[in-house]
Amino acid sequence: MSKISPLAYIDPEAKIGENCTIGPFCFIDKGVEIGDNNELMNSVTLLNGTRMGDGNLLFPGAVIGAIPQDLKFKGEETTVEIGNNNRIRENVTIHRGTASKGKTVVGSNNLIMENAHIAHDCVFGSGIIMGNSTKLAGEVIVDDNAIISAVVLVHQFCRIGGYTMIQGGTRTSMDIPPFVIAAREPVSFCGLNIVGLRRRNYSAEIINDIHNAYRIIYNSNLRLSEALQQIRETIPMGKEVQYIVDFVEASTRGIIR
Repeated sequence: MSKISPLAYIDPEAKIGENCTIGPFCFIDKGVEIGDNNELMNSVTLLNGTRMGDGNLLFPGAVIGAIPQDLKFKGEETTVEIGNNNRIRENVTIHRGTASKGKTVVGSNNLIMENAHIAHDCVFGSGIIMGNSTKLAGEVIVDDNAIISAVVLVHQFCRIGGYTMIQGGTRTSMDIPPFVIAAREPVSFCGLNIVGLRRRNYSAEIINDIHNAYRIIYNSNLRLSEALQQIRETIPMGKEVQYIVDFVEASTRGIIR
């Protein structure tokens, strides 16, 4: 049985799972669906189109499912879909999708810190740490296990690779490839996220292959297409190196330099 404050408002059309706790002054709109074992502290707002899994903890002031801040939005039926076991801190805002993709997606086991923003049609993976006041514009993709520090600004349509570490205060309008540290102004490649890779139990051999791939990309003076071909010819194509090659080839905005 869920524990719901008498001071909360829940629309009769909302669907609430088992064993949820909903604090005072929460507002849950029609069309909202949440799973089991979720906890909403006071003053959380879930708006129409919100879909949430199990075991999430939302702190005061979080607003999920508001309409996009996109003038092209014409009221179409869209959603924001959130997975399981996320920690969504104070005043976080996550907007639902537009006609472009139809939904904003947030995975599982993420820590999204105070005052962060995830805009319409973003695809936000799992195991991510996102710092205070960091802002993702529309249709940004963040791959699993990235660490984005505080007050980072990410331009629309950018992609952030997995296992990256982005320095606080960074702003980027280009893609940030996986396994790297991104910092400075303008943002640039600052080496591998070696500490993060070791914490994830990557072997020295795999780290060395990743390092050699980026040495070719950033230090060989080859054109990018030539660098990728050299990687294919000289470095064992394990899944990590293949991820790097596929990421760089798929980049439409270009990668940081």
